[in-house]
Amino acid sequence: MKRKASKRDQFTKDQSSKKKQKNKEQNPPINLIDFKSSKFFAERIKPPLVALNETQADYIKALQSSPQIVVIGPAGTGKTWIAATHAADQFRAGQISKIIITRPNVPCGRSLGFFPGSMEEKFAPWATPIIEALKERMGVAAFEIALKNGDIEMVPFEVMRGRSWKSAFIILDEAQNTTIAEIKMFLTRIGEGTQTVINGDIRQCDLDTASGLGKVIEMIKIQSLPVPVIEFSIDDIVRSGLCAMWVKAFDRIDNQGAKNVIDEMTTRIENAFRHENRSMMPS
Repeated sequence: MKRKASKRDQFTKDQSSKKKQKNKEQNPPINLIDFKSSKFFAERIKPPLVALNETQADYIKALQSSPQIVVIGPAGTGKTWIAATHAADQFRAGQISKIIITRPNVPCGRSLGFFPGSMEEKFAPWATPIIEALKERMGVAAFEIALKNGDIEMVPFEVMRGRSWKSAFIILDEAQNTTIAEIKMFLTRIGEGTQTVINGDIRQCDLDTASGLGKVIEMIKIQSLPVPVIEFSIDDIVRSGLCAMWVKAFDRIDNQGAKNVIDEMTTRIENAFRHENRSMMPS
C-alpha cells in the first residue's frame, strides 16, 4: 500500500526545488563556443606577410620554399621580425611543433652569468626582439602558454651541443658572432622537418677570429649549396628614417676609417721603398 505524502515530505520537496532553482540562477549553463566557426577565430586570423621592398619579397619567398635560409644586412631591415612572424604563423597552423631561439653569447658588456634567474631568464633579454615579434603575431597569452609547455625554447649556444630538433623552426640570431666550430656544431643539430634561419650582419662581428657566418656564406657560394642567401642593404632599412640616417652615418665613418687605414698602409709602403732605394744608391 502506497504511503501518503506527509507535510514534512512536501516541505522537503519544496526546499529541494527552490535550491535547484537558486543554483540554476547563480550558475547559468555554459555555452561552448566553436572558435573555428565563429567571429573569434576570424579575429585571430592574421593577414599574410607583406613585403615592403624587393629584398623582403625575396626573403618571404625563400621562407616559403627553403628549409634553410641565410639572411644578412644592417639593423632595421626586418630580418628578425620577418623570421619570427613566419615562425609564429607556422606554429599556429600546426606545421611545426616547436620554435627554437638561439644566439651566441658574445655581449658588448656583461655576460649571461651576471643576470639573475634560470638559464631561460638569463637568455630572455638577448632574445627580446624575437619574443616581441612572436607575442605580436601569436598574442601574449598564446605565447606564454607555448613557452610554459616547452613549445617555444630559448637555448643559449652554451647548452646547444648534444641537442637536436625535429619539426621545429629555429632562429639563429647574431650569427656573425659564431665561430666556425660553433656554426658547424649548430648546423649538425638540425633534424627532419625543421626550418632554419641564420641571421646576422657580417659588419657587426665582435669576434677576434674568423666569423662562422662568413665561412658559411663562402661555402654556400663556392660549393653552390642549395641554401638561399638574402642580402639586405642600407637602402632596405624600413624601421624608420632616423634608423636609416644613423646606419648610413656610421657606415660613412667606417668606410672613411677603412680608407684612412689603406692610405696609411700605402704611405708606409711607399716610404719603405724610398728608404730602400736610397740605401742602394752609391755614395
